[in-house]
Amino acid sequence: MARREKGPTKTNAMRELDSAGIAYEAREYEHGVGVPGRHLGDSVAAALGEDPDACFKTLVCEEPSGGHVVCCVPVSCEVDLKKAAAAAGVKRLELVPVASIERLTGYVRGGCSPVGMRRPFPTIIDEAATLFDSVAVSGGRLGLQLVLDPTDLVAFTGAHLADITREGN
Repeated sequence: MARREKGPTKTNAMRELDSAGIAYEAREYEHGVGVPGRHLGDSVAAALGEDPDACFKTLVCEEPSGGHVVCCVPVSCEVDLKKAAAAAGVKRLELVPVASIERLTGYVRGGCSPVGMRRPFPTIIDEAATLFDSVAVSGGRLGLQLVLDPTDLVAFTGAHLADITREGN
């Protein structure tokens, strides 16, 4: 009898999407192999053969009151913190220090997914996600991306869509 090939080890993000019945494709890539002259996100997109505009990075921001907001933007862009703050209805946002990411989300830097964080945070996904049939987000660990319908991602995370980017890496 042929042995069934095992997929990637389930992450919290994958378990939550499975529980909700949301379809996704788990895609692994060799972490740490960068493309010279490219930003990390662009290297991940290249490793997966994906359009960098359809691969989204997850950034955790903090507001002055101490609350947190999750922003998802294409890896080909940067988050515009002023636009993101306006979309979140707060005065200002700053990126959380790298040292705080794992404590807040349960995920390590570079493996932070908008799905399955330790607790839910308000989430804003750049409106460019709606231009694609599917988008890729981190799967909850380094070397793993989840490809899914952006409508499902928005609905599952309770996110709202807004223009929160500026060009550049």
